[in-house]
Amino acid sequence: MKRKNNTIKVNNLILVVVVVSFFAIGYKLFSVALNEKTDGINLKEFVAHRNTAKEILKAKRGSIYSSDNEMLAQSINSYTVIAYLDPRRTTNDDNPQHVVNKQDTAEKLSAVLNMDVERILYLLNFDGYQVELGPNGRGISELTKKQIEALDLPGIDFIETYKRYYNMGTFASYILGYAQNDDYNNTNGMMGIEFYYNDELNGEDGYTIYQKDAYGYTIPNTTPITTPADDGDDIYLTIDSKMQMFVENGIQEISANNELEWLTFSVMDAKTGAILASGSNPTFNPNEKIITNYLNPLTSYTYEPGSTMKIFSFLAAMENGLYDGDEKYKSGTIPVDDALIKDFNGRGWGEITYDEGFSYSSNVAATNLALKVGKDKLYNYYASLGFGRKTGITLPTEYPGSIDFTYKTELATASFGQGITTTPIQNLQALSILTNDGIEIQPYIVEKMVDHATGEVTYQHERKELGKKASKDHVDKMLSMMYDVVYSNKTDALYYKTDSVVLVGKTGTAQFAGSNGVYENGKYDYVRSFAGVFPYENPQYIIYVSVKRYKGVYKDFAHMVTKVVDEIAKYKNLSELTVDQEKEKIVQIDNYNSMDIDRVEEKLKNNNLNVIKLGTGKYVVKQFPPKDSKVVVGNKVFLVSNKNDYVMPDIMGWSFNEVDTLCKLIGLQLKYKGSGRVVSYNIPVDTVISKDMLLEIELN
Repeated sequence: MKRKNNTIKVNNLILVVVVVSFFAIGYKLFSVALNEKTDGINLKEFVAHRNTAKEILKAKRGSIYSSDNEMLAQSINSYTVIAYLDPRRTTNDDNPQHVVNKQDTAEKLSAVLNMDVERILYLLNFDGYQVELGPNGRGISELTKKQIEALDLPGIDFIETYKRYYNMGTFASYILGYAQNDDYNNTNGMMGIEFYYNDELNGEDGYTIYQKDAYGYTIPNTTPITTPADDGDDIYLTIDSKMQMFVENGIQEISANNELEWLTFSVMDAKTGAILASGSNPTFNPNEKIITNYLNPLTSYTYEPGSTMKIFSFLAAMENGLYDGDEKYKSGTIPVDDALIKDFNGRGWGEITYDEGFSYSSNVAATNLALKVGKDKLYNYYASLGFGRKTGITLPTEYPGSIDFTYKTELATASFGQGITTTPIQNLQALSILTNDGIEIQPYIVEKMVDHATGEVTYQHERKELGKKASKDHVDKMLSMMYDVVYSNKTDALYYKTDSVVLVGKTGTAQFAGSNGVYENGKYDYVRSFAGVFPYENPQYIIYVSVKRYKGVYKDFAHMVTKVVDEIAKYKNLSELTVDQEKEKIVQIDNYNSMDIDRVEEKLKNNNLNVIKLGTGKYVVKQFPPKDSKVVVGNKVFLVSNKNDYVMPDIMGWSFNEVDTLCKLIGLQLKYKGSGRVVSYNIPVDTVISKDMLLEIELN
């Protein structure tokens, strides 16, 4: 009986558990039916989204153009190779949709992607639905994609993306900067315009929402919801491609034959503030991203400007009614507190006028005037011109420089550009008062932005005046004094005389401090600069050039500058051409991009131009000179085709600029010796060109 009672008790317990569980389950079902949320989860939303997928539609990044419509940066089709690994993708064994033979697939892809077979096999053995074949399988070209497609490998597919391409290599690289893709195929600017205008260039991604089954396929008879992508704006810079080429050719020419630490050369429209050209050495190719310096010399190099600052310290004296150009003073040396200020030659030129002191670049003259003006007024005048603060140009990492000075010795050295620091863009901005009757103009680099889809201009730059900083009489006086600097033959500024226009300006030479804060005192430990305006009669352009630790002949450096000025003057018809226009015909160049190259060649030859055709493709993809250039008959016009099977042309007798243009267009390295015309070169005519080749030429 005892065992029976125990059995009854156990059975009763089980019955109680079952009944309680039943009521608990019932209560839960009742609760789920009546409540929107259960355990914090919205069940309706959960069910609605369980099979919902969202596919991002990538916006195409806008392109960057020069002011004369040369394509400088664009996004081109790029692909990422993926492998589908899940056998469930295959519903028909005769048409496999996943990787079937991993060894064979790895071996065939290895040759095309230049990846180890073992690395590809490792990826193909990944436990997942699909895998990317990185890193070499990312960012591949259309040509490589077609090579892989020709292998007809089951389970291999592609994700279409874009990558950034810079058509002209090192051209204006610090202005453009570069952009690159991250691990999620988003393109982001890293330097220059690409960085500053990253959001405007990127646009806004769209998306498609659709219903999918367990295998990832779209469920039939369901309607996807799509919000299209809004492509990024196109940006048109103020850079003139031909002027930029003049500047870069000049920089390369002087840098190839002379040792220097860095060099920067910029050209600005004297009336509007548009930066028309800005180049430097060292530079970099945004396609390769081998970068030794990430700072843009135009905006981020701060250094003591030297005697170009006398333009503004002398103007400060004029504006404060303290300047008499005919007044005489004793040059040579002047004691200031516990320091002895010296003229650059150490002895001066005896008793001379202040006008002569400017021509001689006398530190004593500048010091005398600064002591008359006083610390506060000189500082305020420098500050009113924008020194000591950013100009606001739309480029990243602009530095403000420093114009702080307290003691009399600091006031004295500030008058001739020592003990203070400025940037090239600040100097260009301040120089604009000389070309606008004393009104200062803010420099700028972006002319407009355009909606890629509609062609609507979304931004258009307008000239920005920063106030009147000098009277017209004082500006005219200063321009006259700068004329004397170049044409009085009193200093090495005489080397800046040009063949075409009257270039006026002021030279500068400044020491710089080493890492220990002490001024370097070696033979070449200087930053040398030139600030110029041309043509003198009606200024249209401002130039500012500076070079650190230049170890060449200074005359050669000045000649590089005047050569660029002459090329700009000829290009813009600022002077009479050296040829007789009655006898020599001038031809205006059109935009030939995307046109049939043979027809373009025929047209140009009919105008008696010397056509250099590069590659055997059918269409023109690059040209030089650019659109709207004026070319004298007999001169060369370069046409680059859409097929890069370049062969070496006969360059005997070519000028350096012509050879340099050829090398830039086809990516050939150049080394040269001498000056003048080509008398010998190392690559035989009709040799197939590859990018690792070095063209060595001798000029005479």
